[in-house]
Amino acid sequence: MATWSNLNLQNSASPLMEQLTFFHDHTLLILVMITILVAYIMTAIMLYSFTHRYLLEGQLIELIWTILPAMTLIFIALPSLRLLYLLDDTVDPSISLKTVGHQWYWSYEYTDFVNPYEFDSYMIPYNEMNPDGFRLLDVDNRTILPFHTQVRMMVTAADVLHSWTIPALGVKVDATPGRLNQTNFFINRPGTYYGQCSEICGANHSFMPIVIESVNTKTFIKWISNALNA
Repeated sequence: MATWSNLNLQNSASPLMEQLTFFHDHTLLILVMITILVAYIMTAIMLYSFTHRYLLEGQLIELIWTILPAMTLIFIALPSLRLLYLLDDTVDPSISLKTVGHQWYWSYEYTDFVNPYEFDSYMIPYNEMNPDGFRLLDVDNRTILPFHTQVRMMVTAADVLHSWTIPALGVKVDATPGRLNQTNFFINRPGTYYGQCSEICGANHSFMPIVIESVNTKTFIKWISNALNA
């Protein structure tokens, strides 16, 4: 989970987030190499008045600084296109979950059952929170999902634009009124994963968090059975 002292990406909890992290590190390495090269050349020119005759004019230097940036863009574009394909790849889901963004809370519906299970998820106010809770992130009803299971998430909105986002899973889906967007994700391990609405949706935009609790399949079946029979 993000904190003030954590300047890095959150630990990945899905294969997609792992690939996003790898791409981030790959691109950052290329940017560091370019920055060091440009800084070295600028420092040499300023401190030592370094001027080479081929830097003033010449077809060779023009050819070099045209080809090198093109090769750099290729090294970034190919992994990027591969990752875009993986993010949009559709897999047969084992469970489907629909979420609707409201001003200012989320509602969820497990749609795979004869009688779909629905509930609303509101942020817990600070004065009602347990001592071990996370301010502005905990909710009264968590979304329970099994890990090692392919999940299909369908997202829409009831009023204005919202965005359903879980950084640790590498998931960010726009919630658009009148339109049903869809994404797939796979949770690698059990845990509690936090997110927030990532689209400015009004005065209480910062007060509609998302909490997913990942459990094993047996625990999930027991939980959904109790919820459907309640």
